[in-house]
Amino acid sequence: MLAAAMAVLSPVLASAQTLTIYTYESFTSEWGPGPKVKAAFEKTCACTVEYVSLADGVALLTRLKMEGGATKADIVLGLDTNLIEEAKATGLLADHGIDTSGVIVPGDFSDPVFVPYDYGHFAVIYDTQTVKNPPKSLKELVEGNPDEKIVLEDPRTSTPGLGFIYWMRAVYGDQTPEAWKKLSKRILTVTPGWSEAYGLFTKGEAPMVLSYTTSPAYHMIAEKNDRYQAAEFSEGHPIQIEVAAITKTENEELARSFVKFMISPEFQDIIPENNWMMPVAKTSTPLNPVFDKLVHPKITLSMTPDESAKVRKAYIDEWLAATSGQ
Repeated sequence: MLAAAMAVLSPVLASAQTLTIYTYESFTSEWGPGPKVKAAFEKTCACTVEYVSLADGVALLTRLKMEGGATKADIVLGLDTNLIEEAKATGLLADHGIDTSGVIVPGDFSDPVFVPYDYGHFAVIYDTQTVKNPPKSLKELVEGNPDEKIVLEDPRTSTPGLGFIYWMRAVYGDQTPEAWKKLSKRILTVTPGWSEAYGLFTKGEAPMVLSYTTSPAYHMIAEKNDRYQAAEFSEGHPIQIEVAAITKTENEELARSFVKFMISPEFQDIIPENNWMMPVAKTSTPLNPVFDKLVHPKITLSMTPDESAKVRKAYIDEWLAATSGQ
């Protein structure tokens, strides 16, 4: 009987594949969407999903570039539109070849290689118990009380950090170096990724942190607490569209099926209350009403992927020069 059972099982075992997904650590954390996504997708395939976690999206791109053709990634999940041109230049990515007509994001982003899976606007999140007069603009943040500190993320390793230097440039233009020098007096520290920054904030190390307009939803839904709120800035807020791509892998068919799954209701249902971002396609049920209470920026700041690729290095160098030694 055992031999007969093994004979039945062996074709299934032989067909099982491992789908390796490079992504960021907050996605794969026990409270993030990764575990639920893994469980849901594995029900649809004879496969095992294996995550490789890095600090943040820029670190993810750096890892991919370092590995080159030797990369074990089947899917790269967690870059944003500011990084896609540099990622395409690696030559490691394949066209997704799937119908994305059901994907709706601000600005109608569409690309043959990258598929969006969520989006959000960057924002300064503040502790209402400590900050009684939150900044109402980026200029108020830059010029405000230096005793009220903020934690930022490093633009060399983090997509929020990169988004913030573009935000500074959008508001200050050629005066950005001077603005960085002023703001540096308020910066408690710069962390490699979002998880470290937000952890310092919630531990009370600083009363402000760079995050997303959607971040308060976590506290209101999961913790029943409205202590942490987003400051709405009059100049507008940059948008982040998070994307995934298939590598030129032997598992391309399986990887493509995951990307199709990524824009299905099963995946999109997981995003709002696990990744705490906005879905890009239909969910099977309406969003929690808490999402209606969040800051919805009147002005969305954005930059095309091509523009971002052209200025990224110069803007990072500008930030480094202005803040070194502060």
